[in-house]
Amino acid sequence: MSVVKVIELMAESSTSWEDATKSAVIQASKTVADILSVYVQDMSTTVKDGKVDKFRVNVKISFAIKNS
Repeated sequence: MSVVKVIELMAESSTSWEDATKSAVIQASKTVADILSVYVQDMSTTVKDGKVDKFRVNVKISFAIKNS
């Protein structure tokens, strides 16, 4: 039987929601091994001077827990 853990992260990008999602996975993979999937739970933006400034995502990242 395998065990999967889920963590929630927030990330942002000045380019796109896709880039923000990729950034979340890249950052998580620095300390978390065996990432299986990412679920985008929420998307939002910040606005500056009447224009979209940052793209933000709240994601859930699933990863396998290794059995000893």
